[in-house]
Amino acid sequence: MSAVEEWEAALAEAGELTPAVVDAILDAHGERGARAIEAVAEERVKEYRDFTVVVGHEGEYVVEDDSCECADATYNLDDDDPDQLCWHAIAVRIARHVDAVDHHDMWYAEVREFL
Repeated sequence: MSAVEEWEAALAEAGELTPAVVDAILDAHGERGARAIEAVAEERVKEYRDFTVVVGHEGEYVVEDDSCECADATYNLDDDDPDQLCWHAIAVRIARHVDAVDHHDMWYAEVREFL
């Protein structure tokens, strides 16, 4: 079982971010994990009809199936290693497990026009 699968299984079982789960996320992802936990705590994971979006400090990032449009995912991560995730993708996984996704019954494409 990979490190990501381990912390996800522990999180699914606990249903919340326990100290042990937080430690496992930080062990697996370091600073990316810390930023993801912060984003979830600050309710910055948004789900629209068409996309899941994580609000970052410099913009909003669309995350689909662990794929993200951020520079970290584009330039720093190995696409062939499923354990390498940007903090936006980690935040989406965490938020879904702890029911912390902010749902919006609208299309993100429409919201994006106003930004």
